[in-house]
Amino acid sequence: MTDALMRFSRAHFREMTVVFLLAVAGLGLALRLTLGAPAWPEGAAAAPVERVVLLHGLARSDRSMRPLAKQLAEAGFEVTNLDYPSTSKGPEELTRMIDRVIEQCCVDESSPVHFVAHSLGGILVRAYLAERRPANLGRVVMLAPPNRGSEIVDLLGDSWLFEKIFGPTATQLGTSQESLPNRIGPPTYELGVIAGNKVLNPLGAWLLSGQHDGTVSIDSAKLEGMSSFLVLPENHSFIMNDPEVAAEVIHFLRNGRFKGESSPVSGQP
Repeated sequence: MTDALMRFSRAHFREMTVVFLLAVAGLGLALRLTLGAPAWPEGAAAAPVERVVLLHGLARSDRSMRPLAKQLAEAGFEVTNLDYPSTSKGPEELTRMIDRVIEQCCVDESSPVHFVAHSLGGILVRAYLAERRPANLGRVVMLAPPNRGSEIVDLLGDSWLFEKIFGPTATQLGTSQESLPNRIGPPTYELGVIAGNKVLNPLGAWLLSGQHDGTVSIDSAKLEGMSSFLVLPENHSFIMNDPEVAAEVIHFLRNGRFKGESSPVSGQP
């Protein structure tokens, strides 16, 4: 074989090798685009996914929390939207229901479990965590909670019709020291509270004084020991559906404070 032919053969071999390698690389890229590249290098452990448990308010259902659940899921959280019979069971039975849900969904201690609750749901979370705090507890956000009791329950709670409609737990939500919210001690976990000051409920506008959301006053929403507090122009019934509220919830779960809070709270009501 002549030198020229040998040089041609070597050059041709190199070109064919390059073409082959490019073809293999292209095939690998096509497979990655088609099948999806692995999220983590081989042998590396995936980061634990944080879970959020949602609890709706009095006389509502999990449907009321679905817009917030969707935004939390889009932010990367695993979401458990708990539905519970708020108007037919007492607080002890309802907190046991929460306990059963946590046992089923959130026992992996490598991943934190957060709580986001609306109104009565926040009081039930407080009651549950006071007795059965999970080892992997993360942060808690309450939306319009009657943390110091409801003045409306003070006025209407003794009525048989009120209990008939709203159930045995609702009658325990007054402002006295013996009421359910005031029997529970201060939080020993990171707690953010968002209150509203927009009124749609005409009964609340007539019964409540000061700033309130039509059902719960801003003063009642505050809780000694809370980490962050924020007031937004939202009404009680639909505060959980507002995109700004969802953004603040996500920010607190990730950072331990609300983005819109001008300065850290003292923790005092």
